[in-house]
Amino acid sequence: MTDTELYERAVAAAARAYAPYSKYHVGAAALTHDGKVLEGVNVENAAYPLGVCAERTLLSGAVVAGYGPGDIEAVAITASPCGGCRQWLYEFKVGRVVFPSAGDLVVRTTAELLPDAWDDL
Repeated sequence: MTDTELYERAVAAAARAYAPYSKYHVGAAALTHDGKVLEGVNVENAAYPLGVCAERTLLSGAVVAGYGPGDIEAVAITASPCGGCRQWLYEFKVGRVVFPSAGDLVVRTTAELLPDAWDDL
C-alpha cells in the first residue's frame, strides 16, 4: 500500500468521526508490518478536554487488536498531529507519519516530528 492510498483510507475514516462541537473531522489509518490496515477517528465530548484524537483511537485500537510498539510501519492522518499525539506515535515506534502540509502530503519520522522526545522505553 502506498502512502497516498493509506492517506485516502484516513480521509474515508474521517467521515465517521464524532465531532459535533468543532465540526473538525479527523481520520487516521495505520499500516501494520503484517499488512493490515487499522483506522481511527477523533471522538469529541461536551466536557472538553475529554475528547480523543484520531491517532489515539487508532493506536488504542491497535493495542486491542494485539499490536504494540514497533508493529506499525506507517500512519496517515488527515491533519498535522498535535504534540500529545506526536509522543504517542513516537512511543509506538511508528516508522513514518504521513499528513497534509501546505497542500501537499509530507512524510516524517517520529523523531523529526518530536525531537528530544520523552523516551523511557
